[in-house]
Amino acid sequence: MSEPLIDPAVTPDEIAFEGALRPTSLAEFVGQPKVRGQLEVLLQAARMQERAPDHILLAGPPGLGKTTLAMIIGQETGRPIRFSSGPAIQHAGDLAAVLSALVPGEVLFIDEIHRMARSAEEMLYLAMEDFRIDIMVGKGAGAASIPLELAPFTLVGATTRSGMLPAPLRDRFGFTAHLEFYETDDLERVLGRSARLMELDLETAALAELASRSRGTPRIANRLLRRVRDWLLVHAGSSDIDGVRAALELYDVDEAGLDRIDRAVLHAIAHRFAGGPVGLSTLAAAVGEEADTIESVVEPFLVREGLIGRTPRGRIATASGMRHARAVARDDTLDGV
Repeated sequence: MSEPLIDPAVTPDEIAFEGALRPTSLAEFVGQPKVRGQLEVLLQAARMQERAPDHILLAGPPGLGKTTLAMIIGQETGRPIRFSSGPAIQHAGDLAAVLSALVPGEVLFIDEIHRMARSAEEMLYLAMEDFRIDIMVGKGAGAASIPLELAPFTLVGATTRSGMLPAPLRDRFGFTAHLEFYETDDLERVLGRSARLMELDLETAALAELASRSRGTPRIANRLLRRVRDWLLVHAGSSDIDGVRAALELYDVDEAGLDRIDRAVLHAIAHRFAGGPVGLSTLAAAVGEEADTIESVVEPFLVREGLIGRTPRGRIATASGMRHARAVARDDTLDGV
């Protein structure tokens, strides 16, 4: 009988290892100095007054540490934390079940809170302000509203699209933290910590190379670091900048941090549509991707890097984008020679 490809005894350790990359305190959290300082004051004031911290909204692009900060808030307050998500709360009854099970002082984390059902949002208004909800019992003329008192809790909401939150819900958060993309120096520190946890000895120049290709996002940086670790393990390569570059070349991540789909979108605008403008649906058909994927995953980075622009008539390639597209096309031609 052949041995299994994956040892079941190793799997839980791998899962635990993924969690080990997350910092467990504000002191360990790298980057976002303004947000970190604001949270330190907020949490310390709550401890001094022996009360639950105000409700907190964490807003920003994916991968910047919103979930990690929510876990740190629970750790810093010494309270249990309960996890949920907006897509999972599609009825007011779903939210009522979660809220009624909270213990005093518990932290409730709702990821992608802007995707909650409208009926649940309206129930959350009263819960956040007065720590109670109204449950409707019966139907028609015999229906009655029964108030249900809730234990005091702290809601931590995370959203990648704060503009989609209704104003009444957004205004009920006592503090809103806006997370920004990371500077390269901060990403080097993130990668240095992760490399130590992986027992991976990378040179400073190699860490800097990884950080420069990580799109200002710690999640991407850690993902690329794991791919570099795999490449070094399989090829027995050296942990210097050449090894990192060889690994990233294999995984189609170029010097600017663009991956295959990023380059496909930029190439389509620059070459197939002569720099644009081109509509989103046409662009999606040209590269064989969903329009939502291009709009929410690819475009934000390309726009932030100044490689493409959005106009009323469609997407265009900037001068920098045209230069990058020409350089990529030239490299591809040389590779094929």
